[in-house]
Amino acid sequence: MQTIRWKSPSNIALIKYWGKHGVQLPSNPSISFTLNGSHTTTTLSYTAGKAKVELLFNGGQNDKFALRAKQYIASLGPYLPFLKELDLHINSENNFPHSVGIASSASAMSSLALCLCSLEKEIIGTKLSKSDFLEKASFMARLGSGSASRSVYGGYVSWGKSQYIPESSDEWATPLSFEVHENFRELQDTILIVDERPKAIGSSEGHRLMEKHPYAQQRFEQAHVHIATLLKALKAGDENTFIRIVENEALGLHSLMMSSDPGYILLKPGSLQIIEKIRNFREKTGIPVSFTLDAGPNVHLLYPAPDKEAVQDFINRELLVYCMQKRRIDDHIGKGPEKLSSGE
Repeated sequence: MQTIRWKSPSNIALIKYWGKHGVQLPSNPSISFTLNGSHTTTTLSYTAGKAKVELLFNGGQNDKFALRAKQYIASLGPYLPFLKELDLHINSENNFPHSVGIASSASAMSSLALCLCSLEKEIIGTKLSKSDFLEKASFMARLGSGSASRSVYGGYVSWGKSQYIPESSDEWATPLSFEVHENFRELQDTILIVDERPKAIGSSEGHRLMEKHPYAQQRFEQAHVHIATLLKALKAGDENTFIRIVENEALGLHSLMMSSDPGYILLKPGSLQIIEKIRNFREKTGIPVSFTLDAGPNVHLLYPAPDKEAVQDFINRELLVYCMQKRRIDDHIGKGPEKLSSGE
């Protein structure tokens, strides 16, 4: 039995992807940045066999994730036909809470896809350049989780065809081709854990509800406009525009959930209290803090590295009281996945 290991981080979308069609294709383009510390490590062991798949999550059984992963691997026959001749043992380990709106599927599925692409290289002897390998891994990750396509890369990443991003694609993600302004190169992200219990409604169901959403078309058009505006802000270092677009996207995502049929609310009272506190702090101090949210109650507080000391003091004094057991995760923009040796 031989082993492959990849560690892949989560990401946080600034322009949200919400709604899909076909086989995991986005209804609108998105932009995210990849985190550094919040990651999944996947260990893939394989031997000759008859396509048997065993899966552990954080060292134990997780029937929901195991079923999803097995269905995903079974769907890859057209791309990795050799899988039918192997038995796979997969151990997926998160270092942050899953199913609470911190894109755990992005890190889990991207690390698994990277393992499978490395497996193809070992079994078939496929020789790809680094860029082609990552593009294929992004494509494979997308089939498991749309947002996972972005976690294959570090820094700022787009996914979904956009006229404003020349090499963008619905099939895989691409890192932004320009160097962002220094204001955004070392962006910090403190994730405030308002509630770490699994969400009542998962993201897959939320995407499905967009199919008949009364505001779907307007939302998809809005995303393209926001992409163009955010790209200009990232190039120019325009913090005010960055804040306006990113916060509008976060609140817009949750407004789509609330106005679905049936509508649902993932925000908690603590989420709203934190948002109000962040805006008050920004107005009072002039420090360009902002917030965003994934499909869950937990708030991502974004801020520049030079302001870290002041913002950390603000978090400790005014925000942790709204967090479950005063829990938070301090993270920042990262460089992307890493292949590990068997001893790591």
